[in-house]
Amino acid sequence: MVEPNEIRRPAGAPAGSGLDRIDRLIVELLQNDARTPNNAIAAAAGIAPSTCLSRIRSLRERGVIRGFHADVDPAAVGRGLQALISIRLQAHARSNLAEFKDYLAGLPAVEGIFFVTGDRDFLIHVAVADSSALRDLVANNLSLRPEVAGTNTTVIFEHVRPPGSALAT
Repeated sequence: MVEPNEIRRPAGAPAGSGLDRIDRLIVELLQNDARTPNNAIAAAAGIAPSTCLSRIRSLRERGVIRGFHADVDPAAVGRGLQALISIRLQAHARSNLAEFKDYLAGLPAVEGIFFVTGDRDFLIHVAVADSSALRDLVANNLSLRPEVAGTNTTVIFEHVRPPGSALAT
């Protein structure tokens, strides 16, 4: 008999597959507050703390829980202007998507990278100090790249997280 925390996701199966009621509760509690102590999660789930720790470890190993982090307000650290930049690559550059994605990930202003459908290839979320820094990012780090065919920048006036979302405050 396989214990629930020993269930392994088959190759290619979605990350949420194989989750039982207790796993889903653990994930929900951690999404609401990743700093919830193990013993509090165990009590809420009705399991022993050691079992809870094993289940959390299994959820991480299976890729259900990708990590724990601090959600820092970019404005509080001097990066108060946020934008979404869509990037269209040259046709010949599409064979090197992974390399370009790695380049984007290395830019300090980048908060998130999305590989998307449509007439653009990437949508990136950036946070910078001001409009000059945004212009420099686009002009000097994106538009000058030989693989980039074009960009389109949209400034974010306000970012609202719906109640109940994983990162809602």
